[in-house]
Amino acid sequence: MSKIKPSKGAPYARILGVGGYRPVRVVPNEVILETIDSSDEWIRSRSGIETRHWANDEETVAAMSIEASGKAIADAGISAEQIGGVIVSTVSHFKQTPAVATEIADKLGTEGAAAFDISAGCAGFGYGLTLAKGMIVEGSAEYVLVIGVERLSDLTDLEDRATAFLFGDGAGAVVVGPSPEPAIGPTVWGSEGDKSETIKQTVPWTDYRDGEVAKFPAITQEGQAVFRWAVFEMAKVAQQALDAAGISSDDLDVFIPHQANERIIDSMVKTLKLPEHVTVARDVRTTGNTSAASIPLAMERLLATGEAKSGDTALVIGFGAGLVYAATVVTLP
Repeated sequence: MSKIKPSKGAPYARILGVGGYRPVRVVPNEVILETIDSSDEWIRSRSGIETRHWANDEETVAAMSIEASGKAIADAGISAEQIGGVIVSTVSHFKQTPAVATEIADKLGTEGAAAFDISAGCAGFGYGLTLAKGMIVEGSAEYVLVIGVERLSDLTDLEDRATAFLFGDGAGAVVVGPSPEPAIGPTVWGSEGDKSETIKQTVPWTDYRDGEVAKFPAITQEGQAVFRWAVFEMAKVAQQALDAAGISSDDLDVFIPHQANERIIDSMVKTLKLPEHVTVARDVRTTGNTSAASIPLAMERLLATGEAKSGDTALVIGFGAGLVYAATVVTLP
């Protein structure tokens, strides 16, 4: 018989606050067209993107995260000292170690919070949210900060016609804390590593270091293959998340998919047969694809504009490089 005492965590967890940060510089499609042979009409029709934000030298991964996190902590009505965990999802922090989460935890003023980075691409926010929920229910932290942050402009090949217009920078954060009732549903997540070549870094860092390639590594993707996978397979995952939460699409108030491409969003809405009353996040139009940051940034904007409100039931789903995915149903803060 085990002598280990049971954990004293909360019965459930919920999102208590949300915050976002978008870099000051707004980049219209016209700037992208300086380096690729395309048109504003083509970019809008293929992706829905009109503008995106690109970070300056001062808007580092850590700096953007701190700005977004401060807003989320204030929105949650707690202090930084109460944060027991900081989880950062990013693929664009270029120091292998230490984790940028440790710097963020320190500068926010947490009292030695557990802090670590995860790499799960565009599904990273969902992965982090699931880990935070587990920490709270298990009892290892009362409040956990989950951050999705990217400076994808650093990993964009401006001469690649297939991807140059897609990516943006920014940070989104949420505070997850205890709840007396279910407010973050079961997560449906997974990976399909046999499709890892469809979204990838062009070459390893070592190839650039050793002079085997002259061009800095960038993110590339097979657009049509990713589109088909996202539309058909991720709609199934989204439905599984609804089923796991015990609700139907009629019970939804809001749909917040990863802001990869508006055509993908439209196709998922159609495949899921979402009712007209469901508010659909379309932050991609002015923010672009910010990978791990896209869901919390879209959530923050919907709440700030009043398109969504506190207590709404939202389906969130992220999907991307790996290929990986994560979907769950949440109650909005």
